[in-house]
Amino acid sequence: MQISAMSKKFAHMTQTKKVSLGMAAAGAAVVAGSLVGAPAASAATPAQSGGTVSTWINQSLEIMRAQGIPGSYEGIHRNLMRESSGNPNAINNWDSNAAKGIPSKGLLQVIDPTFKAYHVPGTSWNIYDPVANITAACNYAADRYGSIDNVNSAY
Repeated sequence: MQISAMSKKFAHMTQTKKVSLGMAAAGAAVVAGSLVGAPAASAATPAQSGGTVSTWINQSLEIMRAQGIPGSYEGIHRNLMRESSGNPNAINNWDSNAAKGIPSKGLLQVIDPTFKAYHVPGTSWNIYDPVANITAACNYAADRYGSIDNVNSAY
């Protein structure tokens, strides 16, 4: 995607009124912001190095199956790419959650209270941990929408 196209996408995302309990469409703008010269996002506790989006999703799916949390690779991948462009250290410092002091963080842009409430046993308590972030977000989406597969926009 060219920078001008990313700028337009960022402008569209920041106009979005749908912001919910921890997931914001503007999360994907972390990457766009760094491409257009804005300060790069930083994370207080960065995710461990290594792994790939595919590996993290598959590890999460294994835990989700064991815990009875619905979701598919496709549903997770679609939402993850929209929220963070695959950056496990993404942090949204400019939406309404950030203004309240609880920015959305990680691959699926979860806020701390949502992460704590929907944390899945056996995963890390580090919100930036890719598997923990995906699994908690999918647990939230299952409770709120029936499955991450039912989420097609900011949630």
